Amino acid sequence: VNLGTAATYAILAKTGISTVPSSDITGNIAVSPIAATAITGFGLILDSAGQFSEAAQITGQAFAANYGGATATALTVAVGDMEAAYTDAAGRPNTDAGRINLEGGAIGGLTLTPGVYLFDGDVSIDNDITFHGDADSVFILQATGNVVQAEGAKVVLTGGALAKNIFWQVAGNVQLKAGAKMKGILLVKTHVAFGTGAELEGRVLA
Repeated sequence: VNLGTAATYAILAKTGISTVPSSDITGNIAVSPIAATAITGFGLILDSAGQFSEAAQITGQAFAANYGGATATALTVAVGDMEAAYTDAAGRPNTDAGRINLEGGAIGGLTLTPGVYLFDGDVSIDNDITFHGDADSVFILQATGNVVQAEGAKVVLTGGALAKNIFWQVAGNVQLKAGAKMKGILLVKTHVAFGTGAELEGRVLA
């Protein structure tokens, strides 16, 4: 799934990014079309040029549409690319009946191989889940409901599978409970919430 310029950001959201300090984010974060006031809890310090902010919790920079100029232009393109990627992932066909509503959405404990998985409803990850493939393997998980990862549950990669090739296309929200360890690109229409100590190797595009 081509993320386009949305891949510039570790977190890109249309309606806001908030934290209860402290968080540890490696990469850029951004909001658009909403203003920087929707990025809360980070203690942002605006650069003198006015095109980005920085914060101790971010190894990278923070951007917002109201910074104007090249930043606003770039974010408009990135949001369009994010929405296109979401639509692309949602539209990928699944012709394998065995990958439709697998285990009724209760996928904790399973080992998934490359392909497209469709869940007509919620997905629960109550214990560790494994993605097995090589460096070129692509996994797309389509969910019309929510995805909830239980406390301490982990996404495990084997065989050389890469987090950047796992796409979670979720129409509802994603909830990572305390200590959960997620991997992949979260293409989420509604909301993403991280509990205390939860980790993501990937991106949030919401």
